[in-house]
Amino acid sequence: MRTSISAALSAVLLVLLAVLVPLSALSAWVDLELEDTDRYLAAVSPLASDAEVRDTVATLITDETMKNVDLGPLQDAVGQFLHETALSFTTTEAFRRAWDAANRMAHQDVTAALHGDDGQAVTIDLAPVIEEVKEELVGDGVPFADRIPVRETSITVLSADRADDLRSTFRWLRSRSVWPAVATAVLLVLVTGLALVRGGPRAGPTTAAVAGGGLVLGAVLLRLAVAVGRDRVLEEVPGTDRGGAAAVYDALTGSLLTTVWAVLIAGAVLAVGGAAGRVVVSRRG
Repeated sequence: MRTSISAALSAVLLVLLAVLVPLSALSAWVDLELEDTDRYLAAVSPLASDAEVRDTVATLITDETMKNVDLGPLQDAVGQFLHETALSFTTTEAFRRAWDAANRMAHQDVTAALHGDDGQAVTIDLAPVIEEVKEELVGDGVPFADRIPVRETSITVLSADRADDLRSTFRWLRSRSVWPAVATAVLLVLVTGLALVRGGPRAGPTTAAVAGGGLVLGAVLLRLAVAVGRDRVLEEVPGTDRGGAAAVYDALTGSLLTTVWAVLIAGAVLAVGGAAGRVVVSRRG
């Protein structure tokens, strides 16, 4: 009878940890990182050096400019030259400053999309970037640089339809904040303490092994959630923006992947240590 109860409690602990780990990580991420402008910028600012982002920006600038220029047989050659020149500009400090300014504005779209009404997409308006590019290229005497239009030219990061689909989930996660993480820590402390106090020498290693298994399973589920979320977000992003959007998504979810590895390693250590402890206890018994 006692064995059956112990097995049932172990199964419950395993399931609870498997559910609480991804819930804890996602709710804390939404409330503490995605909602915070400074943390948002800290995540996406390094993307100014990302090859996908740089190429996306240069391509958008080139396409918008060439719409205003008709050079006949020289169209493609001039377009290629302008693209290479714009791409070169994306390596400068001026571009990095403009990129940060654009993303500070984009964070307002993030909060509006997650809290506002339907139909709000998340975009990065490249107008500040384009203005910097135009000033630089005109100053360098680049042909046709004066025809670069400085108007809203955006990279779509999250489509309006997908934002509508995810809004209720994000609101629910934000309302939970760090409390699932607190619950997870309390659960581990209570279960471990009870096992040591009431379960005898065999219960401690067994509980550690089960808890480790639950953490490993939770880490795997969190990794799957990040991957599925990535696919869902990018499937409705226009093809020309997908590279940049993917880079932004990966940057914003980087802390979640760090959490995956940290929990996975901790769980593996607990599981292996608990299993080894059971072997030692059994041999002594």
